Amino acid sequence: MRVGVFGAGYVGLVTGTCFAEMGNDVVIGDVDEQRIAALGRGRIPIYEPGLEEILQRNLEMGRLRFTVDSRDVVSSAEILFVAVGTPAGEDGSADLTHVLAVAREIARHADGPRIVVNKSTVPVGTGRKVREVLAESSPHAFQVVSNPEFLKEGSAVEDFMKPDRVVVGSDGDSAREIMRRLYAPFIRTGNPICFMDVESAEMTKYAANAMLATRITFMNEIANLCERVGANVDEVRIGIGSDRRIGPAFLFPGAGFGGSCFPKDVRALERLADEVGYEFPIMRAVHAVNEAQKRVLGEKVRTRFGDDLTGRRFAVWGVAFKARTDDIREAPALVVVDDLLSAGAEVAVFDPEAMDNARRVLGDRVVYAGSAHEALTGADALVVVTEWNEFRFPDFERIRKELKSPVVFDGRNLYDPRTMSELGFEYFSIGRPSWRAGAARSGPTVAAGLAGEQG
Repeated sequence: MRVGVFGAGYVGLVTGTCFAEMGNDVVIGDVDEQRIAALGRGRIPIYEPGLEEILQRNLEMGRLRFTVDSRDVVSSAEILFVAVGTPAGEDGSADLTHVLAVAREIARHADGPRIVVNKSTVPVGTGRKVREVLAESSPHAFQVVSNPEFLKEGSAVEDFMKPDRVVVGSDGDSAREIMRRLYAPFIRTGNPICFMDVESAEMTKYAANAMLATRITFMNEIANLCERVGANVDEVRIGIGSDRRIGPAFLFPGAGFGGSCFPKDVRALERLADEVGYEFPIMRAVHAVNEAQKRVLGEKVRTRFGDDLTGRRFAVWGVAFKARTDDIREAPALVVVDDLLSAGAEVAVFDPEAMDNARRVLGDRVVYAGSAHEALTGADALVVVTEWNEFRFPDFERIRKELKSPVVFDGRNLYDPRTMSELGFEYFSIGRPSWRAGAARSGPTVAAGLAGEQG
C-alpha cells in the first residue's frame, strides 16, 4: 500500500518505518527541516532500540522517504496517518492544534478521497472534529479512522511488529477492510484486530493508559503503607500478582511514573470528565499520588542526612523516565534532583542515553559524569532512579569504596536488602524494610524481582 505519515516524532517514525518494513511504500512528512534532513541520512533523533537499523534498511530499499512538503505526503498515499503531537494544555486537556492543522493540509492537497487515520493520542470527539474540518475544506469524500498506538518506549518496534491487539475505530466498511489488509502481516499469530466505532477507539487509548497508571500508583500506595506497618512489598506483590484475576504486570513500586504518555493521558482523561460534568476521583488521586511519589526518594535522603544538605554530594543514576529510552519528560529523576539541589546539595548525574536531554533541562545546576562510577566520586550516597540494566548488577565493592559513606537509596528496588546489608551498605528502597550494615532482620522468603514496567 501507499502510506503517508504526518509527524516524524516518536509515534510517526515507528509507525512509518514498521509499515515500510512490511513492504509498503511510505513517505513521512514533518515541518522540522533539520529533522527531516537527518532522517533522510538514516539518523534518528531519539533513542529507540532497533529503530535506526530498520529505518536505514528501508531507506536503502526505497520503501521509505522523508519530506517537508505536505502536498507530497498527500499525493503519494492512499491512506494518511496523523501522528503529530497533542501536548497538554495548562488545564490538562489535549491540544489539537497540530491535528486539525494536518486535517486542513490534507483537505487542501487531496485530489480525491483518502482514508485519514488518527494515530495521535486524542480525546473522544476528535474524529468528529477532523471529519468536520475535512468536509468544510474539501469537496472530496474522506473516511476518518481512529487507530491509537500502544507503544512502550524502549520496546516500540517489538510492540508494533507483534501487537497484543490492533484497535481500529471506523464507521465505514471500506476503511475497515483497508485497515485489515494493512495490519494483516502484523497479526499472523492470531492476535485480534478490535473493530469498533471511532469514539470507543479514542476512549480505549486513554482507558488503557489510565488503567496501567492506576496499577502502578496503587502499588506505590501499598509500598508506602508497607513501610509503615513493617510489611515487605516484594512479598505482597508476588502474593497478589499470582492471582490470575490480577496478574504480575505493572505491580512494581518505585519513585513514580513519568514519560510522555501516562501523566498526560491521566490529566487529559480527568479534564474530559470535567467537560462532561462527571466526577472522576480515581484519576485525580492517581495524578496527585504520582506527583507525591516522585518526592519519596528526596524525603528518604533528608530523613537520613537532615533537611540541610549543604556540603553534601549525591550521585544520581538515571535521568530518563525509564530504561531503554532517552526521554526525560515528566521523569521522576528531575524531581529528585530538584529536591536535593533545593536542600543545598551538590548532584552528579549519569544516564546511559539521556545526558544530552538532561543538559537541556538541568543546565549547569548539576555535574554530568562520564560514567556511573565517575558520578560516585566524592558522593555521600548513591540514589538510583532509573532501572537501566547496567545498574542492576554493579561492582558493589567498588561502589562502597568510592562513596564517602556506604549509603544507597534505591528508587526502583533493584537490589536485595539482605545482600546489601551483608556487603556493608546502609540501604533504603521503596516499600521494604530499611537495612543497615550487619542488620540481622530476615529477608523476603521469595527472591525479589527486578524493577518492572512503566509504560
